[in-house]
Amino acid sequence: MEAMERYYNELSACGGRSGHALAQRVDREVRRVRAQIAEFIDAAYPEEIIFTRNTTEGINLVSQSLTVHAGDVVLTTDKEHNSNLIPWLKLVKQKNIQHRVVASHRDNTIDVDAFLLALSRGVRLVALGDTSNLDGVTAPLKKIIAIAHEHGALVLVDAAQGVAHHPINVRELDIDFLVFSGHKLFGPTGTGVLYGKKVLLKALDPFLVGGDTVANSTYTDYEMLPIPEKFEAGLQDYAGIIGLGAAVEYVRKVGWSFIQSQDLILNRTITEGLRALPTVSIIGPEDPALRGGIVSFTLNEMDAHQCAVMLENMDGILVRSGQHCVHSWFHARTIKGSVRASFAFYNTVEEARTFVEAMRKITSLL
Repeated sequence: MEAMERYYNELSACGGRSGHALAQRVDREVRRVRAQIAEFIDAAYPEEIIFTRNTTEGINLVSQSLTVHAGDVVLTTDKEHNSNLIPWLKLVKQKNIQHRVVASHRDNTIDVDAFLLALSRGVRLVALGDTSNLDGVTAPLKKIIAIAHEHGALVLVDAAQGVAHHPINVRELDIDFLVFSGHKLFGPTGTGVLYGKKVLLKALDPFLVGGDTVANSTYTDYEMLPIPEKFEAGLQDYAGIIGLGAAVEYVRKVGWSFIQSQDLILNRTITEGLRALPTVSIIGPEDPALRGGIVSFTLNEMDAHQCAVMLENMDGILVRSGQHCVHSWFHARTIKGSVRASFAFYNTVEEARTFVEAMRKITSLL
């Protein structure tokens, strides 16, 4: 918030359009944050970082810019967020591509063998979440990406849920495209990032064009700017970008070691507490170490929304309830919805125990 206020108080100008001192300072700040985020995910070049409004926009940018033809196959898991499902279903209708779904194991962990089988039949793109917002399970990206590349497929990773919980190294994993949102990383809402390998971004034809995307234009033609500018149409959220840079620095200072260890402590505390309640069923694997920073569960005799309302009214605990933008997974299993408790490194064991005690009180009413 302080970084964003500094923009409005000291730098309030438009970048990329003027030669005066304030505009140049804005340009320098944007370049600094771009390089900062490139370092954060280990991108090879700062220009591989494209600023977006959110994860959803990043996925749509790729889906609408990537060259696909009728019959091309896009492969996803069976528990993708709508943001990584609907853009591909739209291409099924628009361009007659094929969308195939890879089923997970019974415990909701990713079935690598099923991916291998699906990829053997020819796939243009694999689009999957790094960490599921349904159950917190993190995909074995290195294995899946290696298999995909062996079969000539590109890979897009939706890192919205994982980017604040564990490090993601795009070069080590050999990721082709990566997307995430600023608000998932303790940054401003309405900010996001698309990473793409330089050679791939150069080949994409942007679907949003206009101001700030062209080097020159006439009444009959135009010349596009190089990456990253050709994908950042119109006035950008300079305050948000600067705020996102501050958030990345904040996460770096906290450190992955503490973040991951605290996630596990909290998940283990909640998991052990909920297991003692016979009417509660946790979605996903039994081991809390495999479920990241969330615990998602159903209740045998209570609607998920009712439970969420009771948690807030009785103990001031805020959770998500419903189908969490993964309607397809719930519908396939005829499950109405779940309660999802989300936590991060700033939550305490005491808060986790308070949650468990609140659930004990609620289930005792059943």
